[in-house]
Amino acid sequence: MKNNVGIIGAGVSGLSAGQLLKDNGNNVSIFESKNIPGGLISCTRENNILFHRVGGHVFNTKIPEVANWFWSKVNKDEFSLTKRVAKIFIENKILGYPIENYIYLLDEKNIINIISELLIILQSENNKVEAENFDDFLKINFGDTLYNLYFRPYNEKIWKTDLSKIPLNWLEGKLPMPNIKDIILSNIIKKEERNMVHSSFWYPKNNGSQFIADSLAEGLDILYNTNVVNIERTENTWIINNKSFDKIIYTGDVRKLADILSDDVLPINLKNKLKKLKSNGTTNVLCEIDSNNYSWMYFPEEKYKIHRIISTGNFAESNNGDSERRTCTIEYSGYLSREEMEYEIKQLPGNPNIIAYNFEPNSYIYHTTETANIIDSIKNYMEKQSFYLVGRFAEWQYYNMDKAIEASMKLVRKYL
Repeated sequence: MKNNVGIIGAGVSGLSAGQLLKDNGNNVSIFESKNIPGGLISCTRENNILFHRVGGHVFNTKIPEVANWFWSKVNKDEFSLTKRVAKIFIENKILGYPIENYIYLLDEKNIINIISELLIILQSENNKVEAENFDDFLKINFGDTLYNLYFRPYNEKIWKTDLSKIPLNWLEGKLPMPNIKDIILSNIIKKEERNMVHSSFWYPKNNGSQFIADSLAEGLDILYNTNVVNIERTENTWIINNKSFDKIIYTGDVRKLADILSDDVLPINLKNKLKKLKSNGTTNVLCEIDSNNYSWMYFPEEKYKIHRIISTGNFAESNNGDSERRTCTIEYSGYLSREEMEYEIKQLPGNPNIIAYNFEPNSYIYHTTETANIIDSIKNYMEKQSFYLVGRFAEWQYYNMDKAIEASMKLVRKYL
């Protein structure tokens, strides 16, 4: 049976679901509040320079099904395979990434403390205490010195919350799983880390991740500049802007359902639960910067508000437009005024200067001990009414592009 399906949001999750449904003969309409597709991966041109308005998005996956589907929808000839070069700026030095493989570049006191703590961890591996939260995990697995030097300050910058309140089950598959012997060996023979998921990545030759969004949007019925503020439910039908649908896929901020749906569709007790979900925004600053050889540079020290520079100008030459310098996106967790940006930029290496900036109020979602149960209760209740949640903000999961595509695949396969 073919369905009329309404999708709210033309980000990666909504576009992927739309293409999958269309390919199976369903009628699909996508409602998008902005004038272009892409959501978090959307880009604009500022002074002819490509601006990743929320971070710097690339494609990489170890999921064969996702890779096969993705390359069936976008032209691989329009992409370059790029080596990931990640760095860490700390103690006025540029270290490699991950930091635990470059301990030998730190000052002598830190080296002695870190190696001593790692040896203690190695000796007690058989009797190691199990971590109960994210904060415990970092201390137990890396020792106090690395924890205080890098892992705690960097993660507190991003999440802006007590790390001990973040449950480990949410971060399963996202956390570094250190092997103490390998760490020590890497610092002796200075072995480069090439086993990370993003040790290399695919990036469009033109228009960055907007090229991906535009490719995934091809052939879909997308109603742009359409902000969905009300979804009505009749006996067997959903109504959006006077259009009727058998089923709804929602990829927007799940918290907004408290206003979009009436109390008889989503009970008030479930709406109240949505208020407990937490997220942080990011201020993204497009800059020109001196020539460099890195893709990402991380800033853990508390004296810098910035948490990373993404050298998007190194991803594709076309990103730099007419600039005679490299270009990059500098990312801060939270809101910064223009005055604060100007001050902070002056503290950074590479002599960056501001071209444009954007504040995204909800970039980083994060979990507390209640989050998983809240989302599960909302999803289970709404699925009985043929209303499905998928994507980073609808499922409250920290999805990269490939995981967002995979989530849409699983949803369509299971229900539609």
